[in-house]
Amino acid sequence: MPAWREISLWMNQLDGALLPRPSLEGALEADVAIIGAGYTGLWTAYYLKTQSPALKIAVIEAETAGFGASGRNGGWLMGAMPGADRLVGNLPEPQRRESWDLLHGIPDEVARVLQLEGIECDYRKGGVLYCAARYPEQERRLHEYLAELRHEGLTEDDYRWLNPDELSQQLRISGALGAIYTPHCATINPAKLARGLAQAVERLGVQIFEKSQVNHWEPGLLRTERGRVKAHWIVPAVEGYAASLPPLGRYQLPVQSLMVATEPLPESIWQEIGLEHGQAFSEHSRQVTYGQRTRDNRLAFGARGGYRFGGKLRADFSLTEAEIELRRYLFSELFPQLKNVRITHSWGGNLGMSRRFQPQMLIDRRNGIALAGGFGGEGVGATNLSGRTLADLILGRETLATCQSWVINDRTMQDALRPWDPEPFRWLGYKAIIQSFVHEDKVLANPHSPAWRRRMAEKLAGNMEKLMTWKIG
Repeated sequence: MPAWREISLWMNQLDGALLPRPSLEGALEADVAIIGAGYTGLWTAYYLKTQSPALKIAVIEAETAGFGASGRNGGWLMGAMPGADRLVGNLPEPQRRESWDLLHGIPDEVARVLQLEGIECDYRKGGVLYCAARYPEQERRLHEYLAELRHEGLTEDDYRWLNPDELSQQLRISGALGAIYTPHCATINPAKLARGLAQAVERLGVQIFEKSQVNHWEPGLLRTERGRVKAHWIVPAVEGYAASLPPLGRYQLPVQSLMVATEPLPESIWQEIGLEHGQAFSEHSRQVTYGQRTRDNRLAFGARGGYRFGGKLRADFSLTEAEIELRRYLFSELFPQLKNVRITHSWGGNLGMSRRFQPQMLIDRRNGIALAGGFGGEGVGATNLSGRTLADLILGRETLATCQSWVINDRTMQDALRPWDPEPFRWLGYKAIIQSFVHEDKVLANPHSPAWRRRMAEKLAGNMEKLMTWKIG
């Protein structure tokens, strides 16, 4: 049996034996064939089956449910989606408010399903704190971001500023300058959610085949080593593994994010730190840090990982000492009392990145293809919305979800999605951008850096970030 339990802290915390479901053998016919038993595939199957119970649905998974990013992420169930400000910002009212409410309602919709289906995944809706902690430029950037949110019509009920004293009532960070707090986020054990969803759709009558890697797909047909499925609809729900399913790799590149988890910390330490209600937190830098206090009182903490030349998948997530120590450095800058704490787990995963970091949900009725992806590391919540959206699109239902600016109707992938530039431009661009981020962080985190150097480092990194979003992205 594969060592699935060791791929992350979250999988390691699952109860019971982690045994594979049967593989696909021989020929099968279905109404909908879904490639991938991660969040996107499972949520799509769930909403299709609950709205149209007569549908015959098959989910084909290369490994096991939750093997990919769905069982490895940071456990942030956000009421948001990457690039939402760009996607929603130009809409007139009341559509703009309706779109924000749709996004913000994601955690509550997931909670509804969890209760209905009896899924226990350590769900706690404590919100998220975006903190300014290590240098003053973070505080300025957060205030600028908050001003943008106000311009979008979002109020203090959605996002509000916490001064250092207010922040300390939730999270006590060394040198904190303040934070933006939003209640629209929950924390979970992501592997428990993925495995629970898989069991829920099976109870509804969905077939899941594991250890069945799809090696060929086309409209109406997919093949594995020992089987094939004919279906009216094909739903490739592979996100970071798009590179393994041509031609999807042209449109979604795999990048990696890496995490560590400490040993369970004593209550005395948590009284110093806070996070009593399951809040997520992030230190607002271009290092893209994220963390939460787990149910068993560990600190789970991650940061930006990497990109491999040619968009190659990373299979070995045995983190190097340097990768582990970078994350230790980042969290111990926030919590000096954890500088020498024992790290018991380290892991990572591949996530999907689309051009301009803009997610897509697409329906191609002529070819019978529905897909969603490009969630850029923020897919735990966005995949729930994508599952609802794809289900409505396949069933021909016009809903609030299907009328959003990220939904592409009746166009092929080739017509609708922008492919990434060829190598070596992607890799060279990525390297240059990341180096500018590292340089900025080093300069700004040093209180002795002269003002002119701080301005130059921040301007360079800011320009490179725009390049990443609008040119390379």
